[in-house]
Amino acid sequence: METNAGTRKVVLITGAAKRVGATIARALHAGGYDLALHYRRSRSEMDSLIGELEAQRADSTLAVSAELADIEHLPRIVDACIARYGRLDGLVNNASAFYPTPIGTVTVQQWNELFASNAQAPFFLAQAVAQHLKKTHGGIVSIADIYAQHPLARHPVYSMAKAALVAMTRSLARELAPEVRVNAIAPGAILWPESGKTYTDQAELIARTPLARTGTPEDVAAAVLFLLRDAKFTTGQILNVDGGRDLVI
Repeated sequence: METNAGTRKVVLITGAAKRVGATIARALHAGGYDLALHYRRSRSEMDSLIGELEAQRADSTLAVSAELADIEHLPRIVDACIARYGRLDGLVNNASAFYPTPIGTVTVQQWNELFASNAQAPFFLAQAVAQHLKKTHGGIVSIADIYAQHPLARHPVYSMAKAALVAMTRSLARELAPEVRVNAIAPGAILWPESGKTYTDQAELIARTPLARTGTPEDVAAAVLFLLRDAKFTTGQILNVDGGRDLVI
């Protein structure tokens, strides 16, 4: 049943149950958006986030569980959002797989998994939401990575997938204009990964960052809110949120 009544703007966020995704959800919710929150396996974290946000504003969230690698199921995520709210104003492609794939060891399964979350699902979700975003003059924001332009050692497939996401952002900005704005954010060191790179060189990495610190999930969330809500004349752009690291990497 539609509860939004077409009054509040609605954003779909993938990988929203924890870490940066949950912080983005909190920031957009505080900014007045109702949310469709995608998760895969993190049900307990999602339940906790939903409880937190619903306590602040009732009937403002929808949890949707899905495997993003299943392309044929992606439209139903969008359908669930429209069935609940009757509109869609934004898509945030946040979900991402990340782990090393040294040359000589890469498998087809690794290739498919890394491209599925980092490039394939963002594209097919964008395709599914396009008609709805055109009606609301909405926007798409994808979480890319500085490694799309400066590949990370031992992570060629991940770096390539993020580069594809950047190319998608620029291409869709042309394809969906003038109704829909499409941008991306390229974070630097924000949170140390739960898996993949161990970052034993944390001190060295921070020393190479002009602002001399790691970023925070809130830094990324603020950039997402800016691109969706405030950047009305910005499309096809990749916003580095990296403390200036791109200048010296």
